Amino acid sequence: MKQKRDEAGMTGCEECGLVVTLPVLAPGQRANCPRCGHLLMKMIANPQHRTLAYGMACLVMLVLSVSFPFMSFSVQGIRQEITLMHSVEMLSQFENGPLALLLLLTVVVLPACYMSSVLYLYWLSGKHGKINQDSVNHRVKRLCRLTLRIEPWLMVDVFLIGILVSLIKIAALADVGLGMSFWAFCIYTVLVVKCVSMVDRTWLWLQFAPMVPLSDVKAGDSHHSRNHIACHVCAQLNPLPEKAHSRCLRCGGKLHPYHPRQNLQYAWALLLASVVFLFPANLYPMMYTVSLGKSEGSTILGGVVLLWHHGSYPIAMVIFLASVIIPLAKICALGWLFLKAGGHDDNEGRKAIRRLKLYRLTEFIGRWSMIDIFVVALLVALVQLQNLMAIYPGPAALSFASVVILTMLAAMVFDPRIFWQDVIAADLQQSQAEPGITANPIQKEPRI
Repeated sequence: MKQKRDEAGMTGCEECGLVVTLPVLAPGQRANCPRCGHLLMKMIANPQHRTLAYGMACLVMLVLSVSFPFMSFSVQGIRQEITLMHSVEMLSQFENGPLALLLLLTVVVLPACYMSSVLYLYWLSGKHGKINQDSVNHRVKRLCRLTLRIEPWLMVDVFLIGILVSLIKIAALADVGLGMSFWAFCIYTVLVVKCVSMVDRTWLWLQFAPMVPLSDVKAGDSHHSRNHIACHVCAQLNPLPEKAHSRCLRCGGKLHPYHPRQNLQYAWALLLASVVFLFPANLYPMMYTVSLGKSEGSTILGGVVLLWHHGSYPIAMVIFLASVIIPLAKICALGWLFLKAGGHDDNEGRKAIRRLKLYRLTEFIGRWSMIDIFVVALLVALVQLQNLMAIYPGPAALSFASVVILTMLAAMVFDPRIFWQDVIAADLQQSQAEPGITANPIQKEPRI
């Protein structure tokens, strides 16, 4: 069974399970699932050149961000100057190694690894073009799998918002100076966000290995057809495995059969664990402030009330939204989705779409709760003026970080295809011409 020249192959939507046929896209076009609207593939103009340019600029800005003074803090002639890496060092000194490791990984190490991998993969794709699957080195496939798994844990943009929150918090207490690395980090953040938005999983895998067609799978099938397993790494459709722990025939990644109840149990376990950590995160101090030898603890709500009393209404609302409302809302939303997914009601198309939109929202907002952790990390490094004024991390910081990570993992483990109980899309009249595919009108990618 050979693929047509105007087709890139068939894939299964990871959010609703519908099997669709991918066309060869022109620059600026996007292919979306005709049933749930999930983005299946996009094609940007000059993908190799533009991605290489942004990736190299990211690495240059990252080097500048860690090489020069980041911020300075002075009170009554006593001055404290820090670099970006100083936040990690101070957290380690105060016996908060897990938080220091989390900051180092999500802001420096993982973004650097991601950008380096993207540069290599896009350089390789531009050099060799589309090559035969048998000639692809296993190291390239392994690197591509690792790169795509790193992407959800890049929190450079969240850290920048945390910096801005910290500035507003301490601007009224002392003189704050911004170093060269701060401005380099701002540019670095913008470049990282732009570069990540340009990387497309389906397109990238097509440069190294074409999709392998399956003779018994056709467009319009779904995960309920029980004739294939869709790879979560490269979107390849695989035949049902004869043994457990089978590997994808295209990328070599581990296949995960459709076991909605099992995935739901894992998701419930992670969500309940996050609820357990939520109590100490809100009851214990997030940080301790020492002023003239007097130490005072501050909880999340206590910090919000203090900012409100000082007239910092916008920043108080940001902290309250990111650290109180969003974690609670995400836990409640995921709990409601898990209950509905485990029920026995018929998940018709409209209900499934609504629940899927809520699920996408919880995935998007979950990482932004890390703002308060980054605020604490920066303040601990910046405000160290001995007994005159100092800030130390509290026991709630690690608990709150655990809440954020566990809710993110719960959303990742959950399989949204459980919302679709073999729903047949009513708007597939075009399936005869191009089965299972809808391409949005051409939208040129914005240039910066």
